[in-house]
Amino acid sequence: MSLPVAIVAGGLATRLRPITQKIPKSLIDVVGRPFVARQLDYLKRQGITRVVLCLGYLGEQVEAVVGDGSAFDLEVCYSWDGPRLLGTGGALRQALPLLGEQFFVFYGDSYLPIDFWAVEQEFLTRAKPALMTVLKNENRWDKSNVLFCEGELVEYNKHGPLPEMSFIDYGLGILSASVLEDIPVNKPCDLADIYHDLSIRGLLAGYEVFERFYEIGSHKGLEETIEYFKKEGNL
Repeated sequence: MSLPVAIVAGGLATRLRPITQKIPKSLIDVVGRPFVARQLDYLKRQGITRVVLCLGYLGEQVEAVVGDGSAFDLEVCYSWDGPRLLGTGGALRQALPLLGEQFFVFYGDSYLPIDFWAVEQEFLTRAKPALMTVLKNENRWDKSNVLFCEGELVEYNKHGPLPEMSFIDYGLGILSASVLEDIPVNKPCDLADIYHDLSIRGLLAGYEVFERFYEIGSHKGLEETIEYFKKEGNL
């Protein structure tokens, strides 16, 4: 596995109040362990060696728990939003000096049962500057926001999903630094807008996955994720 991973985890997590009043979402206890520890353990098992945590709200607590990553047999470094939250896209732009030319990205509230190596190989094969993993959703876990036809991602639109969209952004992507370099440093920006622009320009590859994702971004999602980890083999 050659690509580093950026975990975007700087948001305020307002949907999880009061749990996140005093701790960041990444440190929520999930069956006896902070959620970020479960993410990092999983990345190590996937063959990842280097992780960049993009932090903002209460991020110093995450750094105190994770440190340099050696407890997880990983190299972990940090990119900080600064005085104001930069959003998912702005945080990645800030982190580019730590990430290199190409990198995986996913969110600090996501747990994704997926083969990272297969996703990386698809990205290299498709030769587009970005790739999004997609799941046939049909509005089951959230509002479907991807038009994906015959292996091609036609459009991603989180803010204005079309009725014919039946897939959803699974949560794992691969980006080339070039798609972020024109964004001014320290300017707030949403990764969803970047993905949308890439999709309508034909620059966003799609990779279909078939196992559902888990997320702790809402109380319902947290409950489902806890149940997942309680199952045999997921502790």
